[in-house]
Formats: sequence, structure tokens, C-alpha cells
Amino acid sequence: MKNNKNTTTMLMAVLFIFALLPMTSSAADETACKREVKQQKNFYANAQISIKIIPSIKRTFGYDILLCGRLLVHQPNIPGLPGNEGFTTKERAKKVAEFVVKKIRNKEMPPTVTIEDLNKMGVLK
Repeated sequence: MKNNKNTTTMLMAVLFIFALLPMTSSAADETACKREVKQQKNFYANAQISIKIIPSIKRTFGYDILLCGRLLVHQPNIPGLPGNEGFTTKERAKKVAEFVVKKIRNKEMPPTVTIEDLNKMGVLK
């Protein structure tokens, strides 16, 4: 279990580094969004955060979370569980992605998801 937490922590760190890489979006829109975000005390509270449900292996689903049009979280598999498979339905992936967005808006960084969280949401098989 400890190894899973370390792996999850390392994965989140890598994801945040990738979030710094340029993405395809309007430079003016991105600059305006960043300026607005920086002016707020909790800059995630009203930031432009979007969810994109993505396909994963074996006909499962994961999610991407974008902040101001830039990738913040790429989660192709079920967080906190071993393996590479995603959620069995788009709805389950979306439910967990929305949970992660709530954590981000509350400045819970990294926005980890535990097995207990998944069970409470009823998204496991």
C-alpha cells in the first residue's frame, strides 16, 4: 500500500511538470485566464477548470482535467488501484473527475483519490 502512495505521489508530480508544457490554446485567452487566477486569494476557486473523458485500455475510460485550457491531470486508469484499466463507464470516470475538481478548487494539492473515496462514490466494479 505504501508503494502505491509513493507511486501516486510521483505520478502527480510528473503530471504537474507536464502541465507546465505548452498546449494548443489561444495565447491571449491563456494569459487572461492566468492573470485572473493569480489575482485571487484561492486562485483555483473560480478558475476555468474543465473535464475531458478519455478512452483507456480494454474499452474503459479515464479523464483529463484542464486548467485554463492546459493539462493539469491526466488519469487514464483508476487512481489508487494497481493496473492500467480505467473506469467501466464514462459516468464513473466523470464522477471521480468532478471529485478531483472539487479538491483542486479547495486547494487540496495534489488532489489524491483514495480507495475509500472511490467506494463512497460507488465507482468500483
